[in-house]
Amino acid sequence: MKPQRRIAPGFSGWRVAGIDALAGASIAVAQAPLLAWYLAFPGLIWALWRMTRPSTIAGAWWAGWFVGAGYFGAYLNWIVSPFFVDPWVYGWMAPFAFVLTGFGLGVFWALAAALGARFPNRILGLVTLLAAVELLRGHIFTGFPWAQVGHLWMGSPVEQGAALIGATGLTVATLFAASLPLLARGWGTIAMLALVGGALGFGAMRSAEPPGQARAITLRLVQPNAEQHLKWNPEEARRLFKRQLQFTAEGTPADLTIWPETAVPYLLEYAPEVAGMITSASGGNPVALGIQRVEGDRGWNSLRVLQGDGVLSATYDKFHLVPFGEYMPMGDMLHDWFGIRAFAAQVGNAYSAGQGPQVLDLGDKLGKVLPLICYEAVFPGIPRSVGRPDWILQITNDAWFGTLTGPFQHFQQARLRAIEMGLPLVRVANTGMTAVIDPKGHVTHALPFGTTGYLDVAELAAALPPTPYARHGDWAAFLLLFSLLVLSMARRRPRVA
Repeated sequence: MKPQRRIAPGFSGWRVAGIDALAGASIAVAQAPLLAWYLAFPGLIWALWRMTRPSTIAGAWWAGWFVGAGYFGAYLNWIVSPFFVDPWVYGWMAPFAFVLTGFGLGVFWALAAALGARFPNRILGLVTLLAAVELLRGHIFTGFPWAQVGHLWMGSPVEQGAALIGATGLTVATLFAASLPLLARGWGTIAMLALVGGALGFGAMRSAEPPGQARAITLRLVQPNAEQHLKWNPEEARRLFKRQLQFTAEGTPADLTIWPETAVPYLLEYAPEVAGMITSASGGNPVALGIQRVEGDRGWNSLRVLQGDGVLSATYDKFHLVPFGEYMPMGDMLHDWFGIRAFAAQVGNAYSAGQGPQVLDLGDKLGKVLPLICYEAVFPGIPRSVGRPDWILQITNDAWFGTLTGPFQHFQQARLRAIEMGLPLVRVANTGMTAVIDPKGHVTHALPFGTTGYLDVAELAAALPPTPYARHGDWAAFLLLFSLLVLSMARRRPRVA
């Protein structure tokens, strides 16, 4: 007699796991560069159905885990790119990073599916817990709010809802809307269509409203397009620096010239003459630039503003660092034992964190600006944690993220911060996307991705009055989440095999 193969309870084999993973991956087509929200939203309904289909808690765990792994694996496929900047040192880690990212983040969805199976209303229980773990994922272990379900609407009019309830609120509302056809096929589908249609209509009307009076300032956004694997080569560093000086000096000097993250390959502490070279090229006008700074054996990833004869007028140190990219957990031990250090840090084994977000006052003409360095733009809470600026400035080096998906996803999340806060956002990137975004997320000026050059801007859109999200934050999301929790406990739904 042929022995039977043992499998986990409720888990019927790799074929089912593959279907679950495909259901999760179908949601990711909403993300840049595809932005196919009209395909991803039906995919979300499918994924929710797959997670509520197993009849046991163990089966729900497996379904949630593979749906989550498919979603995060497809969405965050760019995670392997940093490992190939220096492939001889880090390349062997790429497949492990891909698998661990997908299945590691998939654990959040597995927990939601397994615990949701114990709720009286299993579908609403799953939706409530998925929304809760997505909120948790944005804060636990320093937070990783990339790939939120609410990001599904980016590129569609529904994204304007972020001005009301933020990205977290969009996540809660999106999961609830997707659950309606599962709760009641006929009326649920009608209710879902009405909810999505209303959100589309609101977004279209808000997006079409005329802009306010623009701020009359000239900006020059420099995109050097430096290849990451050559950026710190001494010869390439000199060529890169000269290229940016040339772009800064051409034509009439701008009121403010902006260079991207870590654009300067030198340290002002050891080469103070560099500051004068930069402001000489700008005609003495201010230049905001990404540069590392050091004190003793500590280093920071910073934005610094120079003007006049190279005078340093403002400094901002990035405080929300990228785990494994800018600092290594147990970094000294990993470096001493294995020679592993953070990818981006060129001083010591890792960067030090700055003191926190701050608004820089650049004078009456340029106004007050909130600087964000790279990864900080994916956190909706940062712009709300300080006094309201006139505009947001993000400098970034997206060469780490490859050329297919990562830079474009990062750009879309920066747009979402502008919509949430009702503030214009200027984004200056090493390889792109370099652009100017108005307070409703419209791209008013942009440089093509992967090009070398600069972008001159003659005016900057005025800030809108503070949006409901800017005033109240995630309270609307918490209220929606609490309401779902109450509904999920309200009645017992017959079990479906």
